[in-house]
Amino acid sequence: MIPALDGSPVYLDYNATTPVDPKVTEAMLPYLAAWFGNPSSSHAYGAEPQRALTHARRQVAELIGADPAEIVFTGSGSEADNLALRGAALATKTDHPHVITQATEHPGVLETCHALERHHGAEVTYLPVDGDGLVDPATLSAALTKRTALVSIMAANNETGALQPITELARITRAHGALFHCDAAQAAGKIPLDVRDLGVDLMTIVGHKMYAPKGIAALYVRQDVTLEPLIYGGGQEHGLRSGTENVALSIALGAAAQLAADELAEGGDRRIAALRDRLHAGLSARLPGRIRLNGPAEPRLPNTLNISIDGIRGHELLEAVPEIAASTGSACHSGDHRPSPVLSAMGLPDSRGLAALRISLGRWTTADDIDRTVELLTSACASDNRANFEPVERAGN
Repeated sequence: MIPALDGSPVYLDYNATTPVDPKVTEAMLPYLAAWFGNPSSSHAYGAEPQRALTHARRQVAELIGADPAEIVFTGSGSEADNLALRGAALATKTDHPHVITQATEHPGVLETCHALERHHGAEVTYLPVDGDGLVDPATLSAALTKRTALVSIMAANNETGALQPITELARITRAHGALFHCDAAQAAGKIPLDVRDLGVDLMTIVGHKMYAPKGIAALYVRQDVTLEPLIYGGGQEHGLRSGTENVALSIALGAAAQLAADELAEGGDRRIAALRDRLHAGLSARLPGRIRLNGPAEPRLPNTLNISIDGIRGHELLEAVPEIAASTGSACHSGDHRPSPVLSAMGLPDSRGLAALRISLGRWTTADDIDRTVELLTSACASDNRANFEPVERAGN
């Protein structure tokens, strides 16, 4: 359960991070205490951590339809993205490798691409997205060249929940002879994923997006894919990420993956989607004509609702309703609020971007939470309360 805070705010920011599931904590604790040994040690204190590490690798692999030998544990999703992009680009041994990504990728991918341009002479193509935030497969096909080493497209956008056509994009990429990386930080555990069906070569999975602690993630690396290591040393993690393994956090990620697989099998994604739609419908009924959905209605993550409310700035609304913990669609730099780059790349006007709210549900969201959120937000937006907000032009369609 989510720990109680003063005022018990409704937590609706699961895309930012998730609470650690108590079952995950229970699974990892023995490896912080009794089983503290180095998994590379040959004695009894190393044998149990090695066994548990192997089991965790299998649990993560099963969540995405991979082989355990294809799972590399990392310290974060950004590290996994770095290993995938930098590792693939440098493994080509060419002076100017070509990488393709999209304008709305996570900074873990975008900043790695910028670094490849600065330090390794890489050429990077940043594909545009349409009004729903989706990449057109034809645009990708036209961007591929003989020097393309890697294409990196996220499975699900962290702000809008938009699901990219990964199977088609990966098919085009691999037919051209390049590798395909998919950052599935937001998708893993929320929707079914199978790396074989998707046809991807590399996939990022992040622990703190699926009820494990922060500081653990994994990269799926398809067998026979060659990457330049990110961290050199003793050869752990198939030589791609040397350093004594963080056994406890790896166990946590494995346990979280198992819980997610069980939850998906029981229809947990459908339960969350129904609550998301209840929230959207409730707000639309109470604020008729003022709710604008940002991104596609489908295909979309079951837990994500990104809306703009006409006449309201998102950050001011959340400041006025501290009983709700959610996010805005804007980036704040020293108090200067600007529209989200993701929404801007989708072609939405600044007024709509500044009005955006990202509401993301999770394992412990209830119908009562949803109904309370509808009441709090609509009350704050009522005409007699709107004098508290800075005027903003209507967001438009």
